[in-house]
Amino acid sequence: MTGEEGVQDGKKLKVMVSSTVYGIEELLNRIYTLLTAFGYEVWMSHKGTVPVFSSRSAFENCIAAIENCDLFLGLITPYYGSGRDGDGLSITHQELRKAIALNKPRWLLVHDHVVFARQLLNHTGHRGGAGRSRLSLEENRIMDDFRVIDMYEEAILSEKPLQERRGNWVQKFRSDDDAALFAAAQFSRYQEVEAFVQENFRDNTRVSRVIRDRRSRL
Repeated sequence: MTGEEGVQDGKKLKVMVSSTVYGIEELLNRIYTLLTAFGYEVWMSHKGTVPVFSSRSAFENCIAAIENCDLFLGLITPYYGSGRDGDGLSITHQELRKAIALNKPRWLLVHDHVVFARQLLNHTGHRGGAGRSRLSLEENRIMDDFRVIDMYEEAILSEKPLQERRGNWVQKFRSDDDAALFAAAQFSRYQEVEAFVQENFRDNTRVSRVIRDRRSRL
């Protein structure tokens, strides 16, 4: 399935790309270009394509996008992000939690600095969110908030027994090329993604309807 065919039949799977923007603007541009070329409708705040309603707050618009998207692509970077709500969690963190709670078909990328920091702190007796809460983080150019590690642990479902973890694959990346390669490899085969969604998320009636409509036009 090419991007051109996706435009012609008027039905596209909607991918929500969730991330902070600081320091990865070029990567986000690359991912947006890749996914649109593959035939998806891409919702990305950096590009201004997330559906926005003036009656809602920025936070509410982002959460609604998670509820209404078909697929979720999340990037966990060393920067936690702004737009924090009342309990202090960033919008990006809340988006990730919502995607997991709704069991959205999801793909996650995590920067190598986040993975390394978690391993280091675990080995120095500061395991888990409770262990890290005793630490303070001075301003630096590597990581701005330990809660990016919380996001990573939530994404890999670290609190669940190993045998119960499903949807916990999180791909580590060091460079923009690493992240773009993962996005291209996972999303380039549109029909395979459709088949995966239909097989594993049968209760999502809207996604199933989109897939049926697309196939009826092939």
